[in-house]
Amino acid sequence: MPEEKYMRRAIELAKKGSGRVNPNPLVGAVIVKDGQVLAEGYHECYGKLHAERNAIAHAREAGVDIKGSTIYVTLEPCSHYGKQPPCALALIEEGIARVVVGSDDPNPLVSGRGYQMLRDQGVEVITHFLKEECDAINDVFFHYIQTKTPYVAMKYAMTMDGKIACHTGDSRWVTGEESRAYVQKLRNHYKGIMAGIGTVLADDPMLNCRIEGGRDPVRIICDDHLRIPMESQLVSTAKKQLLIIACLPDADAEKEKALTDAGAVVLRIPAAQAADDCRDRKTLDLKILMKELGARSIDGILLEGGGTLNESAVRAGIVQRAYCFIAPKIFGGSLAKTPVEGQGVSLARDAWHFTRVGMESFGQDIMLEFKLDTM
Repeated sequence: MPEEKYMRRAIELAKKGSGRVNPNPLVGAVIVKDGQVLAEGYHECYGKLHAERNAIAHAREAGVDIKGSTIYVTLEPCSHYGKQPPCALALIEEGIARVVVGSDDPNPLVSGRGYQMLRDQGVEVITHFLKEECDAINDVFFHYIQTKTPYVAMKYAMTMDGKIACHTGDSRWVTGEESRAYVQKLRNHYKGIMAGIGTVLADDPMLNCRIEGGRDPVRIICDDHLRIPMESQLVSTAKKQLLIIACLPDADAEKEKALTDAGAVVLRIPAAQAADDCRDRKTLDLKILMKELGARSIDGILLEGGGTLNESAVRAGIVQRAYCFIAPKIFGGSLAKTPVEGQGVSLARDAWHFTRVGMESFGQDIMLEFKLDTM
């Protein structure tokens, strides 16, 4: 069906904005008349033209008449004035006759108003066209706009026997180059990347994006007592790539000053209620941390923590997605680290349940992608 082809092209265009439009949604648009594609566009960068206006601009550059045409757009056209004027108004002014939309916009400033603005001016509006496919590209935006907290995707690499490191702590490398290259794409996609102090002390990571032209994520380190070394790569680059360090309220004030002088942002976060297996250990309340990060327009986070932080995140209920890379190796041993540490659940029925939404091969590795069950 030709219409499906046009919408899938709009989805393909929308994905090109990955890593550039946060906290806005990914949106693509295709303008068609008499079976011919007249112009295309997508939201290329936060603060710049939205997809519909971008497509219109390209039509003008090409000198084509789009009056009476159909536009296929992945998300409901906006109806309010923000950094850009309403896209619904632009479609009306250009004489677009028909608008085919994939996803509804849950933003209270838009939700349903874009459709109504168009219909009030006699524009035919078709909604929910390839809705599931359009919805799938904006999981981060939908979660963020409705909760004001980041969408958290947990990523880990493990062996066939479920180990993320040897008993010595050595973990270079569990997976192959192809898997690690894909992780760089994930770092470009999510606005933030989060790790624990254990990972920092063990590996001294940079946590940047090593894709040419990619966007470095905001680095977020959970460091209860500000143990992060001043000479670490993270601190030494804090003035070039944003570094946020979350600590407990009683963390050392002098260390905080040294870190802020180095360019880092220190957030003092209250302690969470201790789990049954660690009542003698205070840890950050990750739900409060997510609210703080959401207020800073961090809409999505790639969680690259070790087993301890992963367990805290899952237990706190902040994880929405998981990327599980499995390498064809066995480390063995009861002391080797696993992706999620802690005591775990006592009964199988209490497990955290996920639904597999994707599976890919990277060289000899397999990547399984899951979304948390919400039912």
